[in-house]
Amino acid sequence: MGSNSIGKEFVVTCFGESHGRCVGVVIDGCPAGLPLNEEDIQKELDKRLPKKEEIVSARREEDAVEILSGIYEGFTTGAPICVLVWNKEVISDDYDAIRHTPRPGHADYPARIKYLGFNDHRGGGRFSGRITVAFVMAGAIAKKLLELAGIEVLAYATEIGGVKMRSTQSLEDIREKTYGSSVRCPDPKVAVEMEETILKAKKMGDSVGGVVECVASNVLAGVGEPIFDSLDAELAKMLFDIPAVKGVEFGVGFEAARLKGSENNDSYVIRDGEIEAVTNNAGGVLGGLSSGMPIVVRVAVKPTPSISKEQKTVDMLNMADTTIHVKGRHDSCIVPKAVPVVEASVAMVLVDQLLRAGLIPKVLGVEAVGEYSDVTEED
Repeated sequence: MGSNSIGKEFVVTCFGESHGRCVGVVIDGCPAGLPLNEEDIQKELDKRLPKKEEIVSARREEDAVEILSGIYEGFTTGAPICVLVWNKEVISDDYDAIRHTPRPGHADYPARIKYLGFNDHRGGGRFSGRITVAFVMAGAIAKKLLELAGIEVLAYATEIGGVKMRSTQSLEDIREKTYGSSVRCPDPKVAVEMEETILKAKKMGDSVGGVVECVASNVLAGVGEPIFDSLDAELAKMLFDIPAVKGVEFGVGFEAARLKGSENNDSYVIRDGEIEAVTNNAGGVLGGLSSGMPIVVRVAVKPTPSISKEQKTVDMLNMADTTIHVKGRHDSCIVPKAVPVVEASVAMVLVDQLLRAGLIPKVLGVEAVGEYSDVTEED
């Protein structure tokens, strides 16, 4: 398996470049019998673009999904599923002018060294955030499988440009309000402040980053494959594969380093005949296994490196210092677009782990293995 694939049972292979003909994904290992159509995938893709155009890049691809294989009469067949979207809003001229002057904060320089200049430099090529369209398409299928298992994955922006959510939101509010906000924040007042922060940075020719939090509910205890395929390790690996993610933490994360054991430990109690933890500082993962509490993970997203402010760089042809003004269509903050990508990434890993544990059957429409569901043909 090459470096463009991830997963052991639910194997996801993505392809395409920012300014190439298309971006797509092949999913091998999806159980047969899952009801699936293009609308199921399209509704997830549509979450990538907020309605307020001034918040995101002027490049607004239609991203009309096409299913090429793996579906027959509205159900998955068990064969590899191939889906893609075509790149249509491509303007590459801006990148030809800076081919030999690497953009600070981008992968231009290390990619040129690794591939000896044969890499597609347009829009960052393979290293562009554009490739996360493939993640969202695979995640759409994963989320449908998780629905059968009663698992819900919800992501949202908790911080942008230093503006933070000041109160905890209920899952109901997150579910209902996140995608009604252009910045994907379920707190309406904070969302307005976040928008203002993005627009201020845009006016200055600059950019801002932020934090995306994701919560996965109803995951049974014991899911994970320690030691090297532990649940949090697999999630972190997938989340770090999202361009611009620079940090991942679970539960209280780095704050745990400043707590005493008595403060950090999640004590157990019996509630309604079930074992529960009083708190969830561990973020739903202990020893690489799910603890039965909600999985809570946060990712730090760096500011968009493509900014119109003058920056120092080098001319690699003449080996001389120079400056660069990055032209083209860029986001002043990619956090809003990152929210559905984080959601999809977590869903992909959970499905792979559930399949490995035998908690999702290889063929649906029959009684499911494990405690998760009793899927019937009517489902």
